[in-house]
Amino acid sequence: MITTVVFDLDGTLLDRDTSLVHFVQDQYDRLALHGGLVVGRDEYVRRFVELDRRGYVWKDQVYRQLTEEFALPLGWEALLRDYISGFQQHCVGFPHLHEMLAYLRSKGIKLGLISNGYGDFQYSNIRGLGIEPYFDMIAISEWEGLRKPDPRIFLHTLHRLESKAEESIYVGDHPDNDVTASRRIGMKGIWKRDPYYDQDFAKDGEITDLLEIIDYLKN
Repeated sequence: MITTVVFDLDGTLLDRDTSLVHFVQDQYDRLALHGGLVVGRDEYVRRFVELDRRGYVWKDQVYRQLTEEFALPLGWEALLRDYISGFQQHCVGFPHLHEMLAYLRSKGIKLGLISNGYGDFQYSNIRGLGIEPYFDMIAISEWEGLRKPDPRIFLHTLHRLESKAEESIYVGDHPDNDVTASRRIGMKGIWKRDPYYDQDFAKDGEITDLLEIIDYLKN
């Protein structure tokens, strides 16, 4: 019997790709008010996304490169502060996010979240999605001093939830950091499909829509 569901954040609950484009488009529009831009909006967004590398490059490096390439009217430090303070206003969840979480809560399922990243920034994104109240436990790598795929961050989360690994599932989009790592400690690893990852790997199930988690639990 499954008593607990633990989620990844970026690419699983948070549609980071869409959220990032929305933020960068808005940032460009505000930059344009300063005048003197030599780069178009589409190129600015394209280059930002390229440098970001799906979130695995921190934004100080991204903005240093952008200011060097495009002679932006603001320095990289100001742009980074703008990103840190403003990204959460553009956070977009995947379809059926709230419906799925509300259903699991209504059935007495304990909910946890594990995210790699900076504590304040990731927590503000969780709040930006409006999903904080659903969770019994939120673990962010900076605050925990551990990062996925380290098994200890999974074990610590389950301990805080007072849950057993064999009665828990983990849902994430990264084959190694999420699915393989959670299965290694005895959890069921569910992959949220991401076309970026085309290799085959062991998993206990896979979903495209978040509502499919409900079907998985029923079966």
